[in-house]
Amino acid sequence: MILQEDIEKMTVTEEIRALKKEKNAVILAHYYVEPGVQQIADYVGDSYYLSKAAAETGAQTIVFCGVSFMGESAKALSPDKTVLMPDKAADCPMAHMADEETIRRVREEYEDVAVVCYINSTAELKRLSDVCVTSANAVKIVKALPNRNIFFIPDRNLAHFIAEQAPEKHFIYNEGYCPTHERMQAEEIRKAKGEHPDAQVLAHPECAKAILELADYVGSTSGIIQYATESAGKEFIICTEEGVAYELKQKNPDKVFYFTDTLPVCPDMKLVTLEKVLHVLKTGENEVHMEADAAEETRRPLERMLELAR
Repeated sequence: MILQEDIEKMTVTEEIRALKKEKNAVILAHYYVEPGVQQIADYVGDSYYLSKAAAETGAQTIVFCGVSFMGESAKALSPDKTVLMPDKAADCPMAHMADEETIRRVREEYEDVAVVCYINSTAELKRLSDVCVTSANAVKIVKALPNRNIFFIPDRNLAHFIAEQAPEKHFIYNEGYCPTHERMQAEEIRKAKGEHPDAQVLAHPECAKAILELADYVGSTSGIIQYATESAGKEFIICTEEGVAYELKQKNPDKVFYFTDTLPVCPDMKLVTLEKVLHVLKTGENEVHMEADAAEETRRPLERMLELAR
């Protein structure tokens, strides 16, 4: 038990660490949340890494520092655990950019179709899908599916990128997109490249094709970090959410990372703060709840993803 007199002497970070130990809690943080939250987390990563960590952790309480679909996925994979979201309003607009009616229509039109759902989607969309993917494992999983026809939801940019890597498949495209990556403009990349001619361009496949065509490397957030870390290059133009700069600098203090003049910021990810992490650890508020049947249906495509990605 933490005494009040001890609490008064603690910083927010120290109090989080003490409560985490007391409550058998683990903190998961996405690369896009603010640096202070990444620093306090037990696991920091992209959606795929965090989905695995949520499934494998022995902690009873998961504090998920990210957006709502991440908390839903963690709850589906670990229904007996308590999943807390520091800010319940933190959502992902793209996660809602598909609908049941369109999915059912595609299934009726194409007999041999797999509905492949980007993990950046609501639990409702996952339940209507055959398998989930992340940007890190999407190409591998799509290639492994027996189906020729692929209806990829909700992100069109990632779908087009995967389709180029899997020409043997026939893709049906949905019109969803990530607003943060969609705001990035090829003109700004060219400008940054003109200012830093020795810099390599590293882009996330949620970016538009015009940006991917300018990139030296295209991959997931974790892939971008790995590429920059292993590269002999010293300068990089990063085409994804700016929160990744923290991990890039942690791993590569001798390298320089540039972003476009219009800084790519996800406003929902930035809702997560240390103070909110502390609040939910103290109060148990913002718990993710899911009915048993819904959890089972959501878990099915997530477990198939984990199985195919091994």
